[in-house]
Amino acid sequence: MHRFYADPDRSGGETAFLTQEDARHALTVLRLKPGDHIEIILDGIRSEAEITCVDSRDVSVRILCPLPSTEPSLSVTLFQGLPKADKMDLIVQKSTELGVSRIVPVLMSRCVSRPDPKDMSRKLERWRKIAREAGKQSGRCLVTEITEAVSLNRLAEAVPLPASNIVPWEEASGFGPLAFRESHPVLSSLGILIGPEGGIEKEEIRFLQSEGFTPVTLGKRILRTETAGLAAVSAFMSLYGEME
Repeated sequence: MHRFYADPDRSGGETAFLTQEDARHALTVLRLKPGDHIEIILDGIRSEAEITCVDSRDVSVRILCPLPSTEPSLSVTLFQGLPKADKMDLIVQKSTELGVSRIVPVLMSRCVSRPDPKDMSRKLERWRKIAREAGKQSGRCLVTEITEAVSLNRLAEAVPLPASNIVPWEEASGFGPLAFRESHPVLSSLGILIGPEGGIEKEEIRFLQSEGFTPVTLGKRILRTETAGLAAVSAFMSLYGEME
């Protein structure tokens, strides 16, 4: 079934309306018609629905039955040191597919990219659109939240920190994902902080440790910033049973 987002402001009970963007796609690209069955996402719930009415700009549906949730029980926040160029686009897309709940762009000492407020606003708009489309493609019930960029020294003030937090670091050793899993057998939320292209300074590691972040290793190889976060998310999702 084709998958769409419903407009929460106009939906209620058994009747829902597709968002304007999705209605346009359903009508002009897919040419769906009354009687066709689709999947809709409304208020974090996936449901099977039947199209009941279409016009030149709108699509209404009747909700038939809920579908199983695809959301992981482990809520992961990715704190991503702001990378340069379009690497963040890839990070947002793939992290959303993997089930990350929230992505926080972080300005760190070695960040090459330091966009001005106007440019950052455009980037946030693009990243949120990427997350929305990646969520729909991968069958997510919830859209990954992309927050405003924050500086590292204001991290704990700007966003609520998860129950446990780690920072993969090339100088860490002897304590990796498996050891973390053994020391935290039950976990509801996890924060993963990834440094930018230039890595993380030792002063920043000391600051993060003072904020409750645990340095971990991801192995003997040094991973690029756009690889490290995806590798860490995949590892912890797997260790906590989210890839079974």
